[in-house]
Amino acid sequence: MSNTALLLIDFQNDYYPSYAGAKWPLSGTEAAASNATRLLTAFRKQGLPVIHVRHEFPSSDAPFFLPESEGAKIHNSVAPLEGEPVILKHQINSFRGTGLQNILDELNVGKLVILGAMSHMCIDAVTRAAVDLGYECNVAHDACATLDLEFNGITVPASHVHHAFMAALSFGYCNVDSTDKLLDLVG
Repeated sequence: MSNTALLLIDFQNDYYPSYAGAKWPLSGTEAAASNATRLLTAFRKQGLPVIHVRHEFPSSDAPFFLPESEGAKIHNSVAPLEGEPVILKHQINSFRGTGLQNILDELNVGKLVILGAMSHMCIDAVTRAAVDLGYECNVAHDACATLDLEFNGITVPASHVHHAFMAALSFGYCNVDSTDKLLDLVG
């Protein structure tokens, strides 16, 4: 596990239904964050790298994650400690236009445990990009959250959106497992 890093994606205030003023609350954010906290604690205890990613849209016209807003800040339940890298991104893919790959290379990381939000966007994008870049990936499915989506007049419940994307990732991109099973890997 010495070359494994924990990658926490977009655990930001605007995604938490319990956060007053949340602009884009997801289904299950608090439960996902609770599992994320368990993995975060284990990685810190083992002295393994932890990298936080947060999203800000470049314009104040965005529906959420407004530049320099409270909603765009990382939620205190998974707040970074001093020395833990925080990547600021402006795109869905956490590698695009950021120094994420450089940090992973500097830390000699070859494996990632990925969690966060949203399952169907940023988790999917970062996982596929990471695999394409040669990283071995594990996604903690119960430490990810998303929301209901609508397409062509049909509402797809968040749980179905989440499960469809986890099924697709596990089909050909990475290991998708529970927090408990991934904690067993960390020790």
